[in-house]
Amino acid sequence: MGEGHVPVPLGECIEALNIKPDGIYVDGTLGRAGHSLEIVKRLTTGRLIGIDRDITAINEAERILEEYGKKAALIHGNFCEVDKILRDLGIEKADGMLFDLGVSSPQLDDAQRGFSYMTDAPLDMRMDRSADLTAYTIVNEWDEREIKKILFEFGEEKYAARIAAAITEKRRKAPVSTTFELVEIIKKAMPPQALREKQHPAKRSFQAIRIAVNDELSAVSDMMTAAMDSLNKGGRLAVISFHSLEDRIVKNAIKSRENGCTCPPGFPVCVCGFVQTMRSVNKKPITPTAEEIEANPRARSAKLRVAERV
Repeated sequence: MGEGHVPVPLGECIEALNIKPDGIYVDGTLGRAGHSLEIVKRLTTGRLIGIDRDITAINEAERILEEYGKKAALIHGNFCEVDKILRDLGIEKADGMLFDLGVSSPQLDDAQRGFSYMTDAPLDMRMDRSADLTAYTIVNEWDEREIKKILFEFGEEKYAARIAAAITEKRRKAPVSTTFELVEIIKKAMPPQALREKQHPAKRSFQAIRIAVNDELSAVSDMMTAAMDSLNKGGRLAVISFHSLEDRIVKNAIKSRENGCTCPPGFPVCVCGFVQTMRSVNKKPITPTAEEIEANPRARSAKLRVAERV
């Protein structure tokens, strides 16, 4: 694992996957291979497929998983294409899949990536550095209405209008180039009472811009469909989310496969044609223990949902 990176929540994820030594498992958000390492350790004739949009993560994971040889195949790609990636590898179905939707600690800690409001860096926020859209483009080129929309919808920021107006006013004089410049604009746009909140005043705005840069919500929705379609019967799907928008997508996707019957409650038999293909393993999401939060404060908002193919 990269220094300072603690996979979240590690023990619960490994237990949730119910790993078979001869199974096929996908880590769709490879990061620094924290989860992957624990999965591949439990395989004998099985195989791990690791996927990440960040080529830096792929390169680091290759070093970490080197001793496991052909047991681990690492793919530079987007997790929403997990079904295609498996087909290209000659794999029809997998026995378990894990997706950690958070930004990895190395990405947050690398000053040049621009994900963190705690470190000064160029406005970037791309998970895939070969992609064209950056945070700089959004902040400096999108119109005020578009910025307000993503801040409100993706960041649930109640001061979205004030912040969007402040950004467009500032950039008329000079481009907004760094994370600290953006943080300062956000702070000045917010009323005094908002600055006294426990969480950092820029947290919601940075979340919103990151989601927009990486088209994360569409990717999560597509990933859920592809993943659920690509599981063997009895295969497990484990998804860790860190904010309510992603968690809602995950929850509703599982629900649509678990209880999607549209027949009126009084009907004696189902006539809408719904066939259940997934079941929730836990009624409520698994959240970190106090010990996990103390060891890794970034785990605080993590929610793990687990479902099984039926």
